[in-house]
Amino acid sequence: MRLGGLLRQVRTPDPESWVRALREHGFGAAFRPPIRTNADESEIRVWGEAAKAADIVIAEWICWKNPLDPDPATRKRNREELKSALHRADVLGANCVLAPAGYPSADWDAPHASALTKETFDAVVETARAIIDEVQPARTFYTVEPMPWGLPDSADNYVRLLKAVDRDRFAAHIDIVNWLTSPQAYFNHTAVIEEAFAKLGPYIKSCHVKDTLIQNSLTMRIDEVRPGLGTLEHGAYLRAIEALGPDTPAMIEHLQTRDEVEQAAKHLRAVAQREGIALRGPITCTAPIA
Repeated sequence: MRLGGLLRQVRTPDPESWVRALREHGFGAAFRPPIRTNADESEIRVWGEAAKAADIVIAEWICWKNPLDPDPATRKRNREELKSALHRADVLGANCVLAPAGYPSADWDAPHASALTKETFDAVVETARAIIDEVQPARTFYTVEPMPWGLPDSADNYVRLLKAVDRDRFAAHIDIVNWLTSPQAYFNHTAVIEEAFAKLGPYIKSCHVKDTLIQNSLTMRIDEVRPGLGTLEHGAYLRAIEALGPDTPAMIEHLQTRDEVEQAAKHLRAVAQREGIALRGPITCTAPIA
């Protein structure tokens, strides 16, 4: 498998600097590089060629735009941005575009009654089909983010979406922490991991690696924390990712400082070493970096 993460507090204005920073971090996978907004296809290809030459997998092009916004103008603009992201990611050679499935709320990245309705499910299917059919990507897959309170909120509902969208270029992304939303899931999360990879394995193009910690609170509260500070069995998670193939990305996200990213990577490398998992990339990491 390949470990990757955000390059916090690192300037990477050109492909050479970007590759150098990834090598310094020992990452074999990367999020979308800092390509200029108005870059043409030839410029985008330069970044993709630099990644290929350095043996770096570009895991994801994240485009966090709600394709089901209730305002028609915003909805149209968001869908155009998602199409553009899918096209540009395909030129770049990224594994996938990662987008929200969305739902019809202006405050769409917060829990909402419309998130899990049949009408929203049908709209997600129609929108994903339309985006893929118009762009016709050849190398990159369109995926939607697993969510705790929106589609897809479980492995079964992700399977339902895959079957309903019915497009070769619609695939899956895993962020297992987003599905640990109850005491039952939290305390039995290895079973959640096993179920997710058993049902979605052939479709998974990239994975997020986080950690989770339940709080001593009268009302239910489970927090996302830095890998190594919670209770997630990362051994089980990394073994499941490795089983998908040697180039499957495991991406560290949401951390705010370079030190946090490095501490998370150190923890995950130690887990990989314990489990006998090789981390592929420009620097082969078989032991934690001090």
